[in-house]
Amino acid sequence: MQNSRFIISSLCLFMLTLGLVSCRYETNSQTSTDNHKKTLNVMSFNIRYGDADDGENSWPNRKDMVCDFIGEQKPDIAGLQEALNYQIDTIIAANPDYAFVGVGRNDGKKAGEFCPVLYRRDIFTKAESGTFWLSDTPSVPGSITWGNACSRICTWVRLLDRRGRGFYVYNLHLDHVGQLSREKSVLQVTEKIASRQHPQDMFILMGDFNAGENNLAIQYLKGSAQIDGRSNPLPMADTFRQIHPEEEIVGTFGGFTGKIDGDKIDYIFVSPQTQTKSADILHTNKDGRYPSDHYPVTAQIRLNNK
Repeated sequence: MQNSRFIISSLCLFMLTLGLVSCRYETNSQTSTDNHKKTLNVMSFNIRYGDADDGENSWPNRKDMVCDFIGEQKPDIAGLQEALNYQIDTIIAANPDYAFVGVGRNDGKKAGEFCPVLYRRDIFTKAESGTFWLSDTPSVPGSITWGNACSRICTWVRLLDRRGRGFYVYNLHLDHVGQLSREKSVLQVTEKIASRQHPQDMFILMGDFNAGENNLAIQYLKGSAQIDGRSNPLPMADTFRQIHPEEEIVGTFGGFTGKIDGDKIDYIFVSPQTQTKSADILHTNKDGRYPSDHYPVTAQIRLNNK
């Protein structure tokens, strides 16, 4: 009897130990999988200027919604537009898993709108980054040369995952008034992308383009139209249209009202060979209150470098 009890006790102890090892292995495997991602969850989000006098929709009344939304979505990469320095500080303080790159458009430091790229610092490391002005003098802070209403910028970063795979992210905000500026800007941006130091790395171009899908600037990016007789050397795919080619209700500017018609002016573009697994326009709200006047757009794409 005692031998039987000993055998049973030993067997139970063995099974318990095996279970603990299995749980530990599963946890470690999950961490390993997270740190060696095969897909990227990407978000582009115009968060609306913090200094805008929007009454009940002013920044102090919605900053918690913005911070909570980003924390709940947990994008691996997020490109923000209309972000002022103190808004970024608030978002990062609430979501400390993120680091960011970016500068203010007015002085190349902290003044004016940023187009920051936020990234998960537990998964990625920054290899290089920069910002250029969408003008004839791209290295001059605050420069305006194409008739746009204000200076416009594109911030970019090359990130490395834990396996050393690199990819580029470009985040911009095109002018809301000047069509010439939008066209000149996309010409400049595609030239910058085409001349990136590591051309084998995949790239993502996202932001608020202030242009609907039929706009010449967007058609040029997709490779279906020319600007000044020039074709895009890197025709791109709209991740949303890869997943929802026939969707008609695609408005991304709601003006805090919840409307979903109108043009899609916020995009996440990738090279056509990049596999998009999902994409969406998010209308998240709390009792009819929205975190911004734009709807965030998201995409899950495959990291296709070796």
